[in-house]
Amino acid sequence: MSIHYTIIPCDLAGHLFEVTLRVDNPDPNGQIFILPAWIPGSYMLREFARHIVQIGATCSGKKTRLSKLDKHSWQAAKVSGVLTLKYQIYAWDLSVRGAHLDQTHGFYNGTSVFLRVVGQEMVNHVVEIQKPTDAVCKRWRIATSLPVLKAKLYGFGSYIAENYEELIDHPVEMGEFMMASFTAYGVKHDFVVTGHVPNLDLNRIVNDLEKICATQITFFEPETKRAPVERYVFMTMAIGDGYGGLEHRSSTALICNRGDLPVTGNSERSDAYINFLGLCSHEYFHTWNVKRIKPASFVQLDLQTENYTSLLWLFEGVTSYYDDLMLVRSGIISETTYLNLVSKSLNAVLCGAGRFKQSLAESSFDAWTKYYRQDENSPNAIVSYYTKGSLLALALDLTIRSNTAGKKSLDDLMRALWKEFGRDFYALGLKGDQKGVTAEQVEAMVDQLCVARMKPFFDQYVRGTSDIPLNRLFTNFGIDLVDRCKTKKPVLGVKLTQENSDCKLAQVFHGGAAHVAGMSAGDVIMAIDNLRVSAKDIQTNLSHLLDRYEVGTTVLIHAFRRDELRQFHVCLQSNNVPDWILQTQNEVKNKTKNKTKNKHSALLPRPSFVKT
Repeated sequence: MSIHYTIIPCDLAGHLFEVTLRVDNPDPNGQIFILPAWIPGSYMLREFARHIVQIGATCSGKKTRLSKLDKHSWQAAKVSGVLTLKYQIYAWDLSVRGAHLDQTHGFYNGTSVFLRVVGQEMVNHVVEIQKPTDAVCKRWRIATSLPVLKAKLYGFGSYIAENYEELIDHPVEMGEFMMASFTAYGVKHDFVVTGHVPNLDLNRIVNDLEKICATQITFFEPETKRAPVERYVFMTMAIGDGYGGLEHRSSTALICNRGDLPVTGNSERSDAYINFLGLCSHEYFHTWNVKRIKPASFVQLDLQTENYTSLLWLFEGVTSYYDDLMLVRSGIISETTYLNLVSKSLNAVLCGAGRFKQSLAESSFDAWTKYYRQDENSPNAIVSYYTKGSLLALALDLTIRSNTAGKKSLDDLMRALWKEFGRDFYALGLKGDQKGVTAEQVEAMVDQLCVARMKPFFDQYVRGTSDIPLNRLFTNFGIDLVDRCKTKKPVLGVKLTQENSDCKLAQVFHGGAAHVAGMSAGDVIMAIDNLRVSAKDIQTNLSHLLDRYEVGTTVLIHAFRRDELRQFHVCLQSNNVPDWILQTQNEVKNKTKNKTKNKHSALLPRPSFVKT
């Protein structure tokens, strides 16, 4: 028994996919169909069913009543025989989360297009992907990690999943994409790029990705070097301005600025390209950490409502720690470049007052309502479980290494989690014996590694809001935190945005000069001390105006709030934005030449110190 879908891009200009769903043995009491409200990995209710344009049902060729139960559920009338649904999906979401279709390409996640047949989720699900008949699609092909049933690899035809959960975990890209492949420990990896990218150096990308993927495979399986997938696909949409990724069990969907990708003939690794490789590394690490090692509350997902966990700092923060660390371990970037990337994360966290108001555990739990629904007050109210989570992972790594004189590290925790919870996750799913990790289990495993009770650490930095003491932790590893911010300039304490010809306050930071003076997000600055603030290059223009004043000077600001012109007397504060840089001690000037040798292992995987 199986569920059968047919999907075809039926109207490229109208951005419509048409889906036909056939159920051979529908529920005799009235089959229920449900479309997910959210997609795993992106913790926000997106209500995908709102994009269903029209829907209808037939049985044995005759129209059958289909009743809508709620915003994402339908129930067919009682029938005997084959039940068929036909519906159209509006696909105009150019992101990694939904579906997009036009004359250049098609893309969809299963959560956006495949209705779930309630009660039959565990049978085989077959999907036939049909090629559009438009002339512009003559050379279109398919990129997906979904197992082939009756199709050539990369070709239109039939694909199969063992169950509904697997069906929706393999996104599909179609179009005239560029592709290159590489093999890492026997597993084929395809890198696919959609979008116009002149002189793209595909060879360089796959050479770099091969090193990163091989490093991660050996990280989790140092003995067997066995990847948890049979084939893996990187699907990248290159556009004018964009950034993001979403993990899946055997693939990832990525979106980037085309300028992030390397150019043939230019061997320099730009910051933008390193950032892109870090994104690829992040999503690939998720193949283990969150797709197979899961929080307990994610083992049986309810895709119609929020699924809460306090552990996103572990699954996203730790992944954010390892994404750049894998770049240096694989030889892609230098140790100095890596330390600079850590410095950026540290400075980003220290800029936000929200870190004193929300813990990492709370940030994880509130992802549904706060992190994914940010507003102008977010820097003052929340902390990122990605960015601060990566610093927490770094601190945990340093602490484990210090407590064990370098014999253990965070690597050992991740391998233990993989062995206990991840390695056989999908195999156990066939028996219903899958299990996820709890916060208590994570803490107990850290206790065991450190041979010490780590509750105070978790109380302060995971459940509490204390700043992570990296400066103290780094002293044992030959690394210093150096403040590069020497000159304090006058600032308003705001984030600006340009809206039409206006200089608008996008965010006002608590305790900053603008906040103290009574200004609010949304205010439009017209003049400072009767001099116009130009909307062209607003940040530079405003800085030039403020540079003429000393810290502590009070200036008169005219600003519109809605349609009312208001005056604010603003006492300029000093620029307290942190500018910390991590440096190895031999790079720091004015240090004594004779240093005590570090008795612990180095943070980075130098062959003479760390076995990875």
